[in-house]
Amino acid sequence: MIVRPVRVSDLPALLKLLQGSPRELNNLSTDPERLAHRLRWAQRTFANQVERADADYLFVLEDDDLQVIGVCAVSGAIGLREPSYHYRLGISRGRAPELGIDREIPTLFLCNEMTGQSLLCSLYLRHDQRQGYAGRLLSTARLLFVAEYPQLFGDKLVAELRGQLDSQGRSPFWDSLGRHFFKMDFQQANRLSSQGSKSFISELMPRQPLYTCLLSPDAQAAIGQAHHSTEQAVSILRGEGFNHQGCIDIFDGGPLIEAEVTKIRSVRESQTLPLLVGTPDAQAPVWLIHNRRLESCRITAAPGRLVSGCLLVDRLTAKRLQLQPGDTVRAVQAASGKRQASSCKQQLLACRLKLGAWSSQLRCVTCCPASGASCRRA
Repeated sequence: MIVRPVRVSDLPALLKLLQGSPRELNNLSTDPERLAHRLRWAQRTFANQVERADADYLFVLEDDDLQVIGVCAVSGAIGLREPSYHYRLGISRGRAPELGIDREIPTLFLCNEMTGQSLLCSLYLRHDQRQGYAGRLLSTARLLFVAEYPQLFGDKLVAELRGQLDSQGRSPFWDSLGRHFFKMDFQQANRLSSQGSKSFISELMPRQPLYTCLLSPDAQAAIGQAHHSTEQAVSILRGEGFNHQGCIDIFDGGPLIEAEVTKIRSVRESQTLPLLVGTPDAQAPVWLIHNRRLESCRITAAPGRLVSGCLLVDRLTAKRLQLQPGDTVRAVQAASGKRQASSCKQQLLACRLKLGAWSSQLRCVTCCPASGASCRRA
């Protein structure tokens, strides 16, 4: 399998891939005209013809039969054309010593502090491919691309995780908060925002702190909690160093996870290596490998072995990357599940310590889905 830049000719395959996909779980349009426009813009982005504020690096995952089975993207910068808003979780303290009252009240503060950072988005993988390695390749390929071209992105990468929805696609957080100011349902507001129309947020959303005790119990429980469908993606990103630092989505209350680019595992541990073609042994570890090209970028995962400062891979891997022996690649060993689980627990602990009174409402959606079950690794 190969992760490569999208092409306009991929339009029919992408429309087929997205048929029946839950629209509320991604920001990929299934309208042919809108999607075709995005593909053309992505091609301009990879050709380095757009500014960072407008950059949309849209990738597809292609199998060895040249079938498109997945899609993902990373935007160059958010909030530079239109403000990008989130809520930050905080605490308001009220004291009345003569009454013996000292209370800390969880509070939401409207902010746009992620302005200029880069957004991981538009991740979707065909259902029959979700049990193997395809999801990990699709998600982490973007990180290796950022490692090769850090000048094209912000200091941080962020990912907005879809929040809790009921079986009808309604958001308890939205119904208890946003609906009162916007007079529209969650799906309509989400659609407007995903299409780039964000001015209505600043025009209608109150800028005063909001006390969460005034929300419904279901809305309070949804704050900072991700939709169950994001569990595998969250597991992968947490293993790379992403964590929740207290920002949530203003529509559904889902968590925003973030990481400084230089601290992301696939960025920090990646290295440039000359390519050797041969036969890696049966115990060779899996490597994530990028051909170091922009417009003709190709990224794959394959067994490899370090030999005298070079990366030894088989002939098929070199063919997938469209490289010859002696060409250089950017590569990093794939993360082990054990390391990801450990990283996940450490980051959740750090987040709880940082957020203090919020900690009782936080759980890792990787290790503790709805009922607090044991860790489920991708």
